[in-house]
Amino acid sequence: MNNLTIIAVVGASASGKSLFAQTIYDELVDELGSDSMTIIKEDSYYRCQDHLPFEERIKTNYDHPKAFEHELLAQHLLELSQGQPINVPVYSYTEHTRSNEVEVINPAKVVLVEGILLLTDKALRKRFDINIFMDTPLDICLIRRIKRDLEERGRDLESVTNQYQDTVRPMYYRYIEPSREHADIVITKGGRNRMALELIKAKVRELANL
Repeated sequence: MNNLTIIAVVGASASGKSLFAQTIYDELVDELGSDSMTIIKEDSYYRCQDHLPFEERIKTNYDHPKAFEHELLAQHLLELSQGQPINVPVYSYTEHTRSNEVEVINPAKVVLVEGILLLTDKALRKRFDINIFMDTPLDICLIRRIKRDLEERGRDLESVTNQYQDTVRPMYYRYIEPSREHADIVITKGGRNRMALELIKAKVRELANL
């Protein structure tokens, strides 16, 4: 698909990147058609850890680039650009490894890819046409992360706060924040920034109708 456009939406954990990408999709999919756009989550590409006991899996630094199989994501984006469907892994947050399931993603004119470390990988950056960075204060991210992990991922408060102090915050300053230099657009006020949403939606409409 020569007219495929891949848009990266990047930011700290709980910065609003998932909400931003999903809102664009939800508000445009009926208008443009389900074959015009799709979403891929970087979280799906956490490496398989079946070879490790559960006690070791929970010690993994999930905010480090090495936690992700970025090479597989880059290959999948190439395949989509060639008009081929891909089998995206399905990750289990409770088991801390991939499940046996896959999600089939078909080629689309616009592909939204959201994640924390997408712009840290040079090979991945070559696949992206537009890079968006969600600039949300870390204290707000922490509050959102606590709520999400307690309600959706079966975590307890101590494990969430320990992980934030040990890896999430340090890795943000080491990897995520510096990757902002690769962004074409920086968005403040989180995933509900209506002006930013309308601007990106207008661009997606333009790309989907090429």
